[in-house]
Amino acid sequence: MDRKDFLLKISNLSLSFGGLRALNGVDLSVGDGVIRAVIGPNGAGKTTLFNVLTGLYQPEAGRIDFMGERLDGLKPFQIAGKGILRTFQTIRLFGQMDVLENVMVGLHTYRNVGLARTLLGMPALRREEAAFRERAAEVLSFLGLDKYSRERAQNLPYGLQKRTEIARALVASPRILLLDEPASGLNRTETEDLLRLILRIRDLGITIILIEHDMRMVMDLADEITVLNYGTVIADGHPRQIQEDRNVIEAYLGRKKSSAAQH
Repeated sequence: MDRKDFLLKISNLSLSFGGLRALNGVDLSVGDGVIRAVIGPNGAGKTTLFNVLTGLYQPEAGRIDFMGERLDGLKPFQIAGKGILRTFQTIRLFGQMDVLENVMVGLHTYRNVGLARTLLGMPALRREEAAFRERAAEVLSFLGLDKYSRERAQNLPYGLQKRTEIARALVASPRILLLDEPASGLNRTETEDLLRLILRIRDLGITIILIEHDMRMVMDLADEITVLNYGTVIADGHPRQIQEDRNVIEAYLGRKKSSAAQH
């Protein structure tokens, strides 16, 4: 298939840190409206891949095409403005700000009012601020966080803080949402709630790429799975294919096929 037949196409992506090959010729294609999981052992290159996709790192080789446009070489704010947003492994909220304000931060790439007009408090700024608040409130309601909108972020339970981070990424209406270990630190009930939430986000027409270690969640959720090991793609396919792939069983899911199938 041609590059334009995919929403996102990564070709021969490579990056090293000193003598460590973090990404080694990674190829990955993601269709529109799917949930793609990226799994692998710790140190496999998963978060490095996200960092390259969002412009935090620049690849040494390869290319990234999004909706027919090349992304590698762009800065993070440029990539965010084109519709690729993310969350992080560790929570990065502004603890002293309330939940609504934290979510509004996600709209910074859409700010149109210049510095001079901001300092003067012009009507255009007030209209823009009101629109941002309305959009943030809408997303909080969708995620079931509206009753916490005036709570300081640092006062929320951990699971709700993670959901607030998703809201901050979602508020800018991404085409692709990157979720880096969204279920880490959550209990089983919270994880099941998160799974349903991710499906609701997908139903909005948003493509989702997630890094996750919870194999039960991955197998229940993902349409497609890519497996990384030492920066190299060792398997790519549907969940059943991945469960039965010998390379995956040996590198990640455990050496006994029967035990891998139980996860």
